[in-house]
Amino acid sequence: MKLLTTRVLIVDDEAGSRQGLSELVRGWGYETDTAADGVEGLARAESFRPQVVIADLVMPRMDGLALLSGLVSELDRLAVVMLTAKGSIGTAVEAMKIGAFDYLTKPVDTEQLRQVLERAVERSAACEEVERYKRNLETSGRFGNMVGTSDTMKELYELMSQVAPSAASVFIVGESGTGKEIVARTLHELSARKENPFVAVNCAAIPETLLESEIFGHEKGAFTGAEGRRRGLFEQAHGGTLFLDEVVEMAPATQAKLLRVLEERSFRRLGGEKEIRVDVRILAATNRDPQEALDAGDLREDLYYRVNVFTLELPALRNRIADVPSLVETFVHDFNARSGKALKGMDDDAALALKAYPWPGNVRELKNVVERAVIVAKGDVLRREDLPPSVLEPRKELASKSGEELPVGTTVEQAEKNLILKTLESTGQNKTRAAEILGISLKTLHNKLKKYRKTS
Repeated sequence: MKLLTTRVLIVDDEAGSRQGLSELVRGWGYETDTAADGVEGLARAESFRPQVVIADLVMPRMDGLALLSGLVSELDRLAVVMLTAKGSIGTAVEAMKIGAFDYLTKPVDTEQLRQVLERAVERSAACEEVERYKRNLETSGRFGNMVGTSDTMKELYELMSQVAPSAASVFIVGESGTGKEIVARTLHELSARKENPFVAVNCAAIPETLLESEIFGHEKGAFTGAEGRRRGLFEQAHGGTLFLDEVVEMAPATQAKLLRVLEERSFRRLGGEKEIRVDVRILAATNRDPQEALDAGDLREDLYYRVNVFTLELPALRNRIADVPSLVETFVHDFNARSGKALKGMDDDAALALKAYPWPGNVRELKNVVERAVIVAKGDVLRREDLPPSVLEPRKELASKSGEELPVGTTVEQAEKNLILKTLESTGQNKTRAAEILGISLKTLHNKLKKYRKTS
């Protein structure tokens, strides 16, 4: 909701454009001030204290990028919207990497400007939600629906906190099963678009011949079988977020059309003549190495440049094994509710077995394993015997992914021993710290070490 006291500073060296924008924005109920270049803009920003700055990219004395850099320490309280000509969209993307909230192409579309201003004002509420998520992380170990407090996950949360309230496109990279869609949904929930639709599509799951129609929609008769008009995903996501999972699997021709929508913010349905303007934030994801996809020609370089304003790299579960106990606790709680059980978690032997496994399927595989274990469990906690043989008998090719070479036939007991001894080595034989990392009690660790000494 726009506040009547919201102040907007307009910085543009063209007097007509500057005054016209000021009158337009003031007519919507905002308080405005103006400046003719970046130098004057910095001075006005200090005295006027705006919540939103609308600045042209190309200006004498100090351009828009320099002005943005001068305001960088204030970006937690104000939103900077850049104005750019169509030929300099690349510079506008660079501005968003620095911290700009959004950009608009000249001549400015009135309705687009209104929408961007409203979201810029709502951004403060999004920033408050980010802070609430951070506080919740400290008390519960959860960042929204994301679970884990390992260092790699904390680094990911911090990056998400920075990018979520902006309008910037984000490229999410991670192996299958690492939770790319959960990250995308969290970014949406922490943005000024949270009250509007979140629309997700797996580009690899839709035949190439249908994907373009799915994304852009079609008019009646556009192709054989098109018996009526159909709204595509861009229209469905208007005002909200469109998540394109496995975007690398999209055909190059469709990637080119997607790039045009991102730059022009308008498109035509298949078989249509009317340009449809949309206000959509794009989040894209892939389970492949982006550079390899670029080298192979599967990902257009210009599209990658446009969606890759920010990159979020999701860690594989084998690289954050310390998060396994908290993930299991969460899944057990969820499956208890579904199955009518009241399991309290897992015992130490089960924890060690789960930590010794390299999890090639990542969090998705762990979730499936826990669901099965909850179903077959007969006690009040998950035990090692409740786990499937595939987890208790790690194969060499799976173990190698975790950086360990376990010969075929290695028992889970031996894998546990290797894990415990290597963890102790990494902590300088600090047993208390090792027990914390392994997710077991100090007493269990001492009992395991005592057993190893007897059998050695």
